[in-house]
This record gives sequence, C-alpha cells and structure tokens, in this order.
Amino acid sequence: MSDAQKFLRLTVELTVEVLDVDALQAAALAEIRHPDAELTEEERAEQAELVSADETGASALQWLIEPEHVLQLVEHIDEIEPREAVLGVEPSDGPSEEEEEEEHIHD
Repeated sequence: MSDAQKFLRLTVELTVEVLDVDALQAAALAEIRHPDAELTEEERAEQAELVSADETGASALQWLIEPEHVLQLVEHIDEIEPREAVLGVEPSDGPSEEEEEEEHIHD
C-alpha cells in the first residue's frame, strides 16, 4: 500500500427524541462548568445562556456530543485517526418517512 495519506469523510445523520429538555440542559451546563472545558468565564456565561435559552435542547445536545463518540462506532479504531470534525445540531419535526419505514422493518 502506498505511503500517501488517505482521507475519508464520514457523514452521520441522526434524529433523536428529546424526552427531558431540562435534564439535557443540566448535563450540558455541567460540561460547560467543568474545569476541563477550557473556557474563559465570559465564554462559560455565554454558552450557559445559549443552552438555557434554547427550548429545543439542540444547543445542549451539541455540548454533549464529542466527535470521538462517533469513532466508537468503527471497529479497528487503531486504523483511523480523526483530523477534522464539524458538528451541527438543529431542531427537527421528527423522523423522516424513510426512517419510520426502516423502524417498522427492524421491529
């Protein structure tokens, strides 16, 4: 195999149902306040306000997902190394019709 670098872009789309927005926000706020978060006090306050004001829970969820979590889905993890990660979380109207059909197939 050649020594040239090879890159693969992984795209994952996941729709989740938020069962308890308050608990989701509390978990995100704990992450924001954690000393390892490497935020200034101003940044902590700004992020905490964003999470608290977002009634959908999207801002909170974004704080709780680490790109490395996705890599846990891949076997032979020693064979790949993350180089770049972009994460976006936005409100959704629910599962698409395709997702609902797939759920019924797997039930």
